[in-house]
Order: sequence, then structure tokens, then C-alpha cells
Amino acid sequence: MTSSPPAVTPVLAEVVRSGFVEGRHRGSLVVLARDGSVERALGDIDAPVFPRSSNKPMQAAAILRAGLDLDGERLALAAASHSGEPFHLDLVARMLAEYELPADALRTPPDLPLDPTEAERYLAAGRTRDRITMNCSGKHTAMLAACARNGWPLENYLDPGHPLQRLVHQVVEEASGERVAHVGTDGCGAPLLSLSLTGLARAFRSFVLAAPGTPERRVADAMRAHPEYVAGTRRPDTWLMREVPGTLAKMGAEAVQAVALPDGRALAFKIDDGATRALGPVLARALEQLGVSSPVLARIGEAPLLGGGVTVGAIRAAF
Repeated sequence: MTSSPPAVTPVLAEVVRSGFVEGRHRGSLVVLARDGSVERALGDIDAPVFPRSSNKPMQAAAILRAGLDLDGERLALAAASHSGEPFHLDLVARMLAEYELPADALRTPPDLPLDPTEAERYLAAGRTRDRITMNCSGKHTAMLAACARNGWPLENYLDPGHPLQRLVHQVVEEASGERVAHVGTDGCGAPLLSLSLTGLARAFRSFVLAAPGTPERRVADAMRAHPEYVAGTRRPDTWLMREVPGTLAKMGAEAVQAVALPDGRALAFKIDDGATRALGPVLARALEQLGVSSPVLARIGEAPLLGGGVTVGAIRAAF
């Protein structure tokens, strides 16, 4: 008896240089209709993946459920992968001071700003890697504040068995409608909970459709009202949430993206090889096929390839 060959993941993006396709990025993508049913599926949309920072809205909702009262920019920053721009770092420092938390309580690894331009400026100013500068420092500050409010230990707030992380686990499963299959460790040190792409899209959909005043809706509203705190002034998540009203968007490392539209439609995808350069073209094409019409999609989808300092090609969606 012969076994069937493994299914080949579809090509979501092509790397085209000088008219020649020199590379391909494979991945999986799911689109949910207004009623939450699967409208389109490319690849394996039911296999577990690590959503990485696309899980942050759910982590922020758990922080609210733990009783920490955050709103506005502070709540958006709690769900952020911030660029390390001065306004991000200033707010992290203010929040640490407001909750009387020492900076060395953060368990984020010391890092440079995520945004390359900000990293160059940071280094030019003679500064070195810092825990506050790491892109997840807003989330970690909010986690520590929630622990302090509840009298939970601070030193092991990233342990999967910690009361806060058990609450995050609960929120992730409730929002996605599925059980977490794998628990790992994210780049920032926090527990990393796997979901299928379908579950991830379902979670984002549940946040935009949640009743006003619920933790989930409060997170969605804060992110959409203050998108520059979720990402940064030069980031696609910010552009999309600012230019397409009511949209909730959050990317994750290893080329994961989740988006929900205010009418209940949602999408999630992952590029298999983790190439974030393919995110923009794939996201723009998926939104175009959903009928989203905005000049910002051209900006998000722009991914030129250079040769000798001149544009000689581009990364383009292939579906």
C-alpha cells in the first residue's frame, strides 16, 4: 500500500525580478463571511499555527478581565507590537511609574526599536538595548500592573501556570472557539498559544462584534482609535486601521496576519517560511477580493525589489 504524498501548500506570493519569478512564498489563508462561515480557504486552515503577536488583542482582553482599568492609548499599547518611537517609549515609562513598577520587573529581552529608522536614531544617540525598547514592553507593563492589582506574584508572571496566563488561555479559547493545541514561548518570553487560522479569524471577528463595554470590544475600540500605538507611524496595521474605518488588524512574527472588518467578515493567513516581506502584497490582495476599496491598499501592497538601487521588480500576490 502506498501512502499519498503530502499536500502542497499553495503559493500566496511570488518574487519577480527583472520579469523572472525567482522565488515563491507558500502559505495558507482563510476568509470568513459575515455570518462567520468559511467563505474561502487556501491551504490548511485548520492546522494549528503560532499566531505570535496576532494573539495580543486576546492577551489585552484578559488583562481587562483581571480587573486592570485601561482605556485609550494605554489599552492600545497593551495590545501592541510597537515600533519603539519616542511616544511609545514615553508611554511605557509613564505606565511603569503610574503603577509603581520598576523597569527591571519587565521580563522582555533587551532590544532595539523594531522600526529600522527608529533603531538607527536610537543607536546614533548612544543608547543601548533596553527592556522598555522591546516591542512587547507595553503588553508586559500591563500584565505586571494587572498582577500587582490582584496581589499575584510579579516575578513569574510569564509562567503558563500563573493566574494571569491561565486567564489568557481561557480568553484565547473562548474567542477562537477551539482548544489550544500547543503552548510555546514567544519571542518576548510570554506563553505562546497555538490556534488554527480559522480560529484566529474567528477570534478577531468576535472582538469587532462584541457588545460595547465588554473587554473584547474595549480592546478592539482602543486599537482602532489609536492604531499608531498598536504598531507605529510607518506600519501597515496602523495605515489600515486609520484609513479603513472599523477595521481591526494585527500582524505577528513569522508572517502571520489577522484582520476583521466591522461587518463581521474576517481573514487570517500565514506565510510558511515566515517571510514578512510577503505580508503586504498578500494582505492587500485578500482585502481587494473582499471588496475593500481604499487607496491605502496600494501602499500596503507595495513591495519593490531593488537592483543597483533601482526598482527592478516586486513581490506580488499570486492568488
